[in-house]
Amino acid sequence: MSVKADLFQSPDYFEVDALFTEEHRMIRDAVRAYVKKEISPIIERYAQEAAFPEQIVKQLGALGCFGPTIPTQYGGGGLDYISYGLMMQELERGDSGVRSTASVQGSLVMYPIYAFGNEAQKQKYLPKLAGGEWLGCFGLTEPDHGSDPSSMNTHFTDAGDHVILNGAKMWISNAPFAQVAVVWAKDEAGIVQGLIVERGMPGFSTPTTHNKWSLRASATGELVFDNVRVPKENILPGVKGMKGPLSCLNKARFGIAWGVIGAAMDCYDTALRYAKERSQFGKPIAGFQLQQKKLAEMITEITKAQLLNWRLGVLMNEGSASPQQVSMAKRNSCAIATQICRDARQILGGMGITGEYPVMRHMMNLESVITYEGTHDIHLLITGMDITGMNAFK
Repeated sequence: MSVKADLFQSPDYFEVDALFTEEHRMIRDAVRAYVKKEISPIIERYAQEAAFPEQIVKQLGALGCFGPTIPTQYGGGGLDYISYGLMMQELERGDSGVRSTASVQGSLVMYPIYAFGNEAQKQKYLPKLAGGEWLGCFGLTEPDHGSDPSSMNTHFTDAGDHVILNGAKMWISNAPFAQVAVVWAKDEAGIVQGLIVERGMPGFSTPTTHNKWSLRASATGELVFDNVRVPKENILPGVKGMKGPLSCLNKARFGIAWGVIGAAMDCYDTALRYAKERSQFGKPIAGFQLQQKKLAEMITEITKAQLLNWRLGVLMNEGSASPQQVSMAKRNSCAIATQICRDARQILGGMGITGEYPVMRHMMNLESVITYEGTHDIHLLITGMDITGMNAFK
């Protein structure tokens, strides 16, 4: 497959750039340059072949995309949440699977070890994860328990200086290549706790999930625990109950809210350029009303999402953002990005389904992103409960 030049130009209709610091823009531009050099030339081939580009793990570590908000003493970047958001935006502009690799590592693996682990656990795991020496994954979703994770079956029993872990997790990003898994399971009292499970522990396996139409360049698998002996020193001591995994998801959802706007920007930029170059009925199709309607609505929704994400980033930096605000941003960004990709595909006509352009790949990826880490409907109900005070989940 021929490699097309990455001509991406980031849309900024309301001069949102002026809201960012010089450091924010430098960080964003560094990740954008990385994507143009290392991701864009290869990603279509990896997606077509349903293969994971393993080389990106060390690259993302070197670039500082793993755990950018984790303090530098543990190998993280010590950066703020707007920096993290901009990093995820640029990575997902390249591919949702690449962003998934980074946000799982930082928000779902490194964050719980940093927030709930003891000093020995932090020193052992965080530097290796930050640098990309180790890849991690996060085990919460189960075959029968997705939107209702508190009903999980995975459990462990006390056995002296270790525990015996049994159960299975499903739809786990990074699983087939991960050295470390942060797994959430119930103790004998039915209380959820976090355990650090390492590859090589007898009874622990990570079968790959095949036949995906979405996130094809991302490694997805299962986590299977068959009487796995986990040392008690691998239990995260700092949290019990669903607060642990849900606080991790809050950080990851923030990254998604920013990330999918990168995919939307890529589709908009592609569609705009194509519409100006493609002529039908004697003029570029960008001159026709219906195509202008699609493009105008795309840039409007991107702009609204950019401003919402920026404000959420400010609130995250202040420590005042609520999980419900993060839910709203995640749901909004995924919804508008999905629609933008579909409209872009229509502007490109038949070319829109080919790997010659990134649109169909983004479309397929976003069908996963709009579902994982809280479905579109679940986030709607989170907002609904927040504004009415009434629980519609039960």
